[in-house]
Amino acid sequence: MIRNFILVFSVLWTLPGIAQDVQLAEEQNVFSLNEFLAYVKEYHPIAQLANFEISTAQAKLLKSRGAFDPKVTVDWKNKEFKGTEYYDILNSTFKIPTWYGIEVKAGYEQNQGSFLNPQNVVPDDGLYSAGVSVPVGQGLFINERMADLKQAKIMQDLSQAQRDIRLNQLLSEAVLAYLDWYLASREVSLFDNFVDRAEVRFEGIKESALAGDIPTIDTLEAGITVQERKLSLEQANLKLIKSRLALSNFLWFEDFIPLELGPFVVPQALDENSLDPVLGTNLLQLEDFVLEEHPKIRALDFKIDQLEVNQRLKAEMLKPQLDLEYNFINERVGEFENFNTEDYKAGIFFRLPLFLRKERGDLKLAKIKVNEAQLDLDFEALQLQNKIQASRSEILSYITQLNTFQSIVEDTSTLLKAEERKFSFGESSVFLINSREVKLIDSRLKEIKVFEKLLKSKADLFNILVNDVSLDD
Repeated sequence: MIRNFILVFSVLWTLPGIAQDVQLAEEQNVFSLNEFLAYVKEYHPIAQLANFEISTAQAKLLKSRGAFDPKVTVDWKNKEFKGTEYYDILNSTFKIPTWYGIEVKAGYEQNQGSFLNPQNVVPDDGLYSAGVSVPVGQGLFINERMADLKQAKIMQDLSQAQRDIRLNQLLSEAVLAYLDWYLASREVSLFDNFVDRAEVRFEGIKESALAGDIPTIDTLEAGITVQERKLSLEQANLKLIKSRLALSNFLWFEDFIPLELGPFVVPQALDENSLDPVLGTNLLQLEDFVLEEHPKIRALDFKIDQLEVNQRLKAEMLKPQLDLEYNFINERVGEFENFNTEDYKAGIFFRLPLFLRKERGDLKLAKIKVNEAQLDLDFEALQLQNKIQASRSEILSYITQLNTFQSIVEDTSTLLKAEERKFSFGESSVFLINSREVKLIDSRLKEIKVFEKLLKSKADLFNILVNDVSLDD
């Protein structure tokens, strides 16, 4: 049965390494971005699934190594009919495959019977053999099992890069969800403050109207303003609830228990530099960014390595197949004094297609795939560099815009305070105060919007640096 935990901080103590920070967070009901991302990396199901990439690669490597396992085979055949033993044939072999296609063999055969094929006649105690099988043409330097093992080893590195891509994608989406939650809570605080201001103003205007100092109609306008501010606050609260639930989608605990963020938990206060130490998005750090270490670039490099192994294998198929086999044979193991080098079994196998059309076609296709992968790598590297530059320019632009809007908000707030002072002297009206306040609210909302774009542009830069997958704003 799935259990939902409303109190996130009731389980924060069990997360390693952040107990001290959690105690402070519990007292203040603050859930920091660092703590949130720690939960995502540690317990989210997709983060767990990302680890399966490595486990799968390890299983494939184990499977490919099985092609080099020693093998024992036993082949026994017997036929008896109407009291006559036609044949009794036993043939056992022990093979040890080696890296360069050479096989070391040892065998034993014991055959008897009234109708035994003459080539199967051996001494009564059986016949022992030991020798090697060597491919001197096709398959000496690379063959299918060697290629499979090399590709499986490359797959381990590739799976690590793919795991990083999958985990980084999850973290990028989690960061955006946290920013939505933070910005929604900031809007709620904004409108909550203006509701309080409107209500205080309404009470003051109502008292002045009752005293006959101002027209009664001013109370109606002040009351409408209170309702408008409450409506805006309600809309902001709905946005906050939705963003909190969206954030809860990323919160899990041990044994895949989903967590739900409580309404009393608040995000940490963020400024324009808060994300940099968490996400590594400080613009000065871009100078130390190494393109070759990007997970996507690494993944493409490993794919090219796999394709090049396949290309080598296809090129090897153009060679003729020439296998040599030689086995010494002896009646009894240990009787080296009777060992005769003239007793042996040997064989040669040769095969060569006359036109090699299949092999030449396979090689051509393998070369095309390598070229395509290399072009894809070059394109992705250039695109990544351009995205980083574009993101850097975007962040600098939003910083400039934010500074401008902060100045506008400060000036608009000064105008509102001056209008309220004039109103206290009877030199202004509720209409002018509301007008100034609407402009202030509009400026604050625009400031929040630009701040949102700045934070999300840094989240997008983080995504580019670690993942390079487009995210929707």
